[in-house]
Amino acid sequence: MRNYKQYNVIGLMSGTSLDGVDLAFASFSYNKSWKYQLNVCQTIPYNKKWQKHLQQLHHKSISEINKSSKLYAIYLSKLLSDFIIKHKLKVDLISSHGHTVLHEPDKGITLQIGDGRIINAKLKIPVVSDFRSLDVALGGQGAPLVPVGDELLFNKYDYCLNLGGFSNFSFKNNGLRTAYDICPVNIVLNEYSNKLGKQYDNKGLIAKTGSINDNLLKELNNINYYQKLPPKSLGKEWLEREFGCVIKKYNDSIPNIIRTLVEHIAIQIANCIKSGQCLVTGGGTYNTFLMQRIKLNSQANFIIGDKKLIEFKEALIFGLLGVLNLEKQINCLASVTGAKRNSIVGKHFNQL
Repeated sequence: MRNYKQYNVIGLMSGTSLDGVDLAFASFSYNKSWKYQLNVCQTIPYNKKWQKHLQQLHHKSISEINKSSKLYAIYLSKLLSDFIIKHKLKVDLISSHGHTVLHEPDKGITLQIGDGRIINAKLKIPVVSDFRSLDVALGGQGAPLVPVGDELLFNKYDYCLNLGGFSNFSFKNNGLRTAYDICPVNIVLNEYSNKLGKQYDNKGLIAKTGSINDNLLKELNNINYYQKLPPKSLGKEWLEREFGCVIKKYNDSIPNIIRTLVEHIAIQIANCIKSGQCLVTGGGTYNTFLMQRIKLNSQANFIIGDKKLIEFKEALIFGLLGVLNLEKQINCLASVTGAKRNSIVGKHFNQL
């Protein structure tokens, strides 16, 4: 592989936990291996109107979703413009994941809003977006996509674990990078914290006051997904259909439910990561009680990344996926998603 010039890229990510839009301005270069520098990062929280709209959008009509995709792209363009001006950035590429509204790959469906053409037209900067649809068309899960970055940037670790809306991890298996979603994390912990008027369970303090509901824990651990072999991935539709309905059967206190969820998460992660060196990133790392429970259930050595990496690793890697797209290099692995073949995912918009 030839040596590439340096690319200065903004990776843009909006996760299922709806905390906000992550912007990571990073530099990438290649000299025998990929190198990165994470320069300027910012999370822009959603206002209540956008948060509620995105939370409910998967129940709307296709017409309403298409309209929202255009409005969301205009919104992202403004955030990006302000970010670029504020930090006086020279940007070669914007690599935008957008926000996932629908993800049911077994039905051949995945949809991320935030039309890349509009962002390109507004900012006059090349854009790569729509990273998941090709892999789903090839019979894959369309997720997770971050393992390509784990392989190219963080391969000194045995495992890379992300604790976001959902937890997912990647690892080498017989020489091939493998990955899948483990279980819900912040998407459910935040939902039940909201019922107590909290945005999230700060350091796990709510969970610590609760007690484990053994029957609920057993039923959660017996959900069919956990017995399925990979490749597999999770989405909001599954969460409502298979997970949320189990919790609603139990008329227990919110602290007890959150405590039970923490134990469930720790058990499922420990079932997947039993030993070795594991890099941990994502907002869930700030939940110290959750991290304690994970460490008590597993023999692995969990290494928490620095603050920038914890919060912006996914945005960073989506920046890299955009660069790989431009360089016509594989950026989606069939060994991870179960697709018919490796592919170069993402649509490139460059009308200046």
